[in-house]
Amino acid sequence: MRGGSGAGAGTGAPPPPVDRELAGALAALTDRDGAPLTPEDLPAWQERDARTRPRPGVEELRAGGRFEVCELLTPATGSTPPVRLVSARPAGPRGPLPVLYYLHGGGMVSGNAWSVLPRLLRETAEPLRLAVVSVEYRLAPGAPYPAAVEDCYAGLLWVAEHADRLGLDAGRTVIGGKSAGGGLAAALALLTRDRGGPVPIGQLLLSPMLDDRNDTFSAHQLAGHDTWDRTSNATAWRALLGDRCGAPDLPPYAAPARATDLTELPPAYIEVGSAETFRDEAVGYADALWRAGGDAELHVWPGAFHGFDTVAPGAALSRDARDARTRWLRRVLAGR
Repeated sequence: MRGGSGAGAGTGAPPPPVDRELAGALAALTDRDGAPLTPEDLPAWQERDARTRPRPGVEELRAGGRFEVCELLTPATGSTPPVRLVSARPAGPRGPLPVLYYLHGGGMVSGNAWSVLPRLLRETAEPLRLAVVSVEYRLAPGAPYPAAVEDCYAGLLWVAEHADRLGLDAGRTVIGGKSAGGGLAAALALLTRDRGGPVPIGQLLLSPMLDDRNDTFSAHQLAGHDTWDRTSNATAWRALLGDRCGAPDLPPYAAPARATDLTELPPAYIEVGSAETFRDEAVGYADALWRAGGDAELHVWPGAFHGFDTVAPGAALSRDARDARTRWLRRVLAGR
């Protein structure tokens, strides 16, 4: 992995070893891909991401007729402007399909609703016969907290209210996301519970970004080593929260690790790598769900760094992770 400033900076512990196959893919990353994100770099980083990150159009996503795809725009509600959604489903009979309501990653400061869809459709929607609704939420620092989670909530309400017209089974909705999207999915589960909104049947939390305090053992241990390390994480949280970052009274909808009440939440699938910054906050969140009497399935993939399955989608560990997610989704959708 990237060189750091000593063994497990701030902990005295060396970072865990990286899976050999993943290490080969990691070594192929450019210095720019592996450089930590700093506040000074953020504007240029966002501009580069907007310019270079894939943004497939509707026709490309349809893949020659394999999928039905449309872009949707919710109406403005209160202080929340219209929210753009991309709805996609396998082509075929129009019976109502279960829904994966998906929130993209990107540290709350980058990413888009379209780029995540080709893999989600191919690897999840098609084999499981489910629809995916991907949310184009507002990004920090231009739109700080609570913009993103409010966008996600507004979109969830709209999808639930229009499910019949869209051919969706609102009673079988899983909310999910990776990294920042995983953190937003956890926040959304808390928010819709507390507001009496739509009730998801599951939450799919992939390497979730949960804790603004950025002070777990793994955050220090992986400083200077992970693809998304403590410096990048601090930059992103500060962009989202400003001076509220680290405040003792921060609400759980901003950082779900702050939640003190995790009762009455949908079953969770939580995955993380043993060699990534978010390891301990993800493990801690699963433990907190269990302590609250909740249902959580936790996978800590040995030797995996942040984003391992994106960097090395063909690696054995990446295939194992996809298989485990698919099995969990199949069980949840079947009501088992």
